[in-house]
Amino acid sequence: MEDKEIVERILAGDTERYSEIVRRYQQIVANLTYKLCGTRLDTEEVTQQVFVELYMALPRFRFDSKLSSFIYRITVNTVCKMLNKSKRFVSSDELENPREEVSSDRNAEQEIIHQEQLDQLRIAIGHLKDEQRTALVLYTFEDFSYQQIADVMQCTLAKVESLIFRAKKNLAKEVKR
Repeated sequence: MEDKEIVERILAGDTERYSEIVRRYQQIVANLTYKLCGTRLDTEEVTQQVFVELYMALPRFRFDSKLSSFIYRITVNTVCKMLNKSKRFVSSDELENPREEVSSDRNAEQEIIHQEQLDQLRIAIGHLKDEQRTALVLYTFEDFSYQQIADVMQCTLAKVESLIFRAKKNLAKEVKR
């Protein structure tokens, strides 16, 4: 069943269908939430809040974009709202550092250096302003086009270009520290 048909049925009163939306998008929302805020927020709690917000917002969904874009927008807004509530900043010991598999092309010393660089990058991303981090994460990790990012963030293409440019510039500064 297509997203549009499910949403129409939900809006017509068949609320049991909402579980299909949750099942389809729960992992996507959880992954994006984690990429946007790391361990600064409880990913499970934020994911639940996103689906509460989505349910309340469904009557406003007009099918002029994909449901997934609408869900991304709600996820970004919910994460930003909850980060602002918590007013917490990421610290190096607060970041979870999932280790990449060791490459057979690198020796032990090179692997240690590589992992330290990844840790530095994660910390630097955590220090970016919310909008810059969101644009960069959507572009880099979710492979969104600038237009898709503009749709999700409800801004212009020029702003997206600027946010990504500044995010990269700020990352470079942060990593050099």
